[in-house]
Amino acid sequence: MYTRTMLWILGPLILAAGSIQAQTDPGPRSGAAGAGGPMPRLNTFEAEYFVEGAARFQEIEDVGDGFGPRFNGISCGSCHAQPAVGGSSPATNPQVAAAPPGQMTAVSSFISLHGPVREARFVKDLSTNKADGGVHALFTIVGRPDNPTGCAITQPDFATNLAHNNVIFRIPTPVFGGGLIEAIKESTIISNMNANTTLKSVLGISGHENRNGNDGTITRFGWKAQNKSLMLFTGEAYNVEQGITNEIFPNEREEDPRCATSGAPDDSTNFNLSVPEKIMSDMVGFSVFMRFSAPPTPVSSYGNVSANSISAGKAKFNLVGCGLCHTPSLQTGTSSSNALSGQTVNLFSDLLVHNMGSRLSDGVSQGNAGPNEFRTAPLWGLGQRLFFLHDGRTSDLVTAIQAHSSSGSEASAVIGVFNVLPQSDRQDILNFLRSL
Repeated sequence: MYTRTMLWILGPLILAAGSIQAQTDPGPRSGAAGAGGPMPRLNTFEAEYFVEGAARFQEIEDVGDGFGPRFNGISCGSCHAQPAVGGSSPATNPQVAAAPPGQMTAVSSFISLHGPVREARFVKDLSTNKADGGVHALFTIVGRPDNPTGCAITQPDFATNLAHNNVIFRIPTPVFGGGLIEAIKESTIISNMNANTTLKSVLGISGHENRNGNDGTITRFGWKAQNKSLMLFTGEAYNVEQGITNEIFPNEREEDPRCATSGAPDDSTNFNLSVPEKIMSDMVGFSVFMRFSAPPTPVSSYGNVSANSISAGKAKFNLVGCGLCHTPSLQTGTSSSNALSGQTVNLFSDLLVHNMGSRLSDGVSQGNAGPNEFRTAPLWGLGQRLFFLHDGRTSDLVTAIQAHSSSGSEASAVIGVFNVLPQSDRQDILNFLRSL
């Protein structure tokens, strides 16, 4: 894809970077979602489990199910909803309606009806000045009709932490095509990392894999690629976002016996049932849904955007160097599922973490990913995404692109090249991205 000749093409552009003329984000693409359904080539049993998992993904939980005592949302599907179940933040934030009486006040500065779904993390513990980085749930079950008698826990002190610039945010990552990402061999990721090294060096791109601290294998899920597998990703989210303990995260995060009234884990294998797909726990069901969910389908044209503009934008996307990190495709290895075996995965990500500089730094380290580092976000489905960057700070694709350029960012030179392209070329790139 990249050749030595390209260094001669890119060099003068890099030196000239700085002149920015107007281009416009075409905005979220309308039309069919092109996502949310099952993968092709699933066998009969896999398809049945997918349907069961999708139904559970959308179930609204209550305290009788073990929900809470602290939470960010009431179901997986309410937050992973755009443009279809399994996606990202919807246009109307479900967290506002889910907030018990009086609890929106504490979070209204960063949670709004038409803003992104967010979780809040504290960079450090203000009382000890030690690193924190963990999720601090927005709401408690106090005030809900199903709140147990005597449960009176309070929300975290967001006001003080906000005043000390100690709160960072994360928005939901789409889970479409999760099984394909899981099935990419580690050797494929490393081989891609070691490709085009000369050009990457010229552009200041390095990047590295994040790894599991126990077995040393590459982790690939989450904003910092901090989770190894869909099962781990799912179990953690079920506990952190809805407060439901499970077979991977069996311990309550809030142990007040007046609030945590059910026996842990709240979600477990249903040994008393006989229908196979009903026996699995919710956590397993969620991971099956993610594993067998088909990736988003790009379009060849949309609205007033022509196929020629999209094709030209794809070529220029690669020419300026965006594809060095947002790798257009990787291959899966041999899988136990025929649907996942030997597939081309058009995710536009290298699954590595990169230093994104001071503008995007969140001060939190996870595994081998440092405070300024994030996984290259997969771009498939970007055409219908409403909020961008790890914290959802913008809905404008141009703003998101420019945020990649700041002190220390590996993307700065590439953004510099993008900025000095003719306006029509930059518009083609934006049009291409919204076709994905």
